[in-house]
Amino acid sequence: MSQADLKGRGELRAQPPQRASRRTTFYGTLFRNELLTTFRRWRTLALLAVLAAVPILVGIAVKIETGGDSPSSPSGSGPAFISQITNNGLFLVFTALAATLPFFLPMSIGVIAGDAIAGEANAGTLRYLLVAPAGRTRLLLTKYATVMTFCLVATLVVALSALTVGAILFPLGDLTTISGTQITFAEGLGRALLIALVVAASLTGVAALGLFVSTLTNSGIAAMATTVGLLITVQILDQIPQLHALQPYFFSHYWLSFADLMREPVYWDDLVKNLGLQALYAGVFGSAAWARFMAKDITA
Repeated sequence: MSQADLKGRGELRAQPPQRASRRTTFYGTLFRNELLTTFRRWRTLALLAVLAAVPILVGIAVKIETGGDSPSSPSGSGPAFISQITNNGLFLVFTALAATLPFFLPMSIGVIAGDAIAGEANAGTLRYLLVAPAGRTRLLLTKYATVMTFCLVATLVVALSALTVGAILFPLGDLTTISGTQITFAEGLGRALLIALVVAASLTGVAALGLFVSTLTNSGIAAMATTVGLLITVQILDQIPQLHALQPYFFSHYWLSFADLMREPVYWDDLVKNLGLQALYAGVFGSAAWARFMAKDITA
């Protein structure tokens, strides 16, 4: 057998790894392009700016109200932890997350998720995305991963903005938990990061719901409005006493359970219920979004 034949066979053997490498590069590029497209939009930047502004407004309001002295606001007034901010600026992180979680954060997620598929369909770019060998399932998973990345980024923007403002306006140091025990500032930072991750995970159900709504229409505005409308409706229903039997099944019911991470020891019951409920919503509406998207006519 000649050297040319051996060389030819060697090239044939080398081809499969090359194809796999190109496939991996393509999928990585698809997700990276989705991230760049999402975070370069003025709408996304405006949403992040609004989220970053909330801790600034809360911090300034508390500073003006207390005049920098010992906290005089009664315990329980305003969002959780607000009466502790003047003692320790780290509490502004917890307060800001408690203030943005009921509306601002999920509204932002609803806008991004609602526009994920419907916006592409309305712009006429969805069919071109599917011309590439990505497939509908992989494209839908990429869209959901992009929305979840925005969930994490948005939550961290709130936390970092609050930490910065808290450090500028108020003292930092060891802090007192809800249970009355003292923890170090480093441990407090660790719990603040864990709380931010829990808050981001609490939005997985809204993200899946918004993605499902986005597959039902070709109008990005209609999908965003519907998702935000459903969010507001569920939050209103969660406040009606007569619906107490149904409320534990609303995706927003356990959102504020992250406060239990500031107890010593940590209360895990509601936290586990919250994460389990979000996983259930993500599974149900994620499956519904997949079924609808697989049957969706993208040529219309």
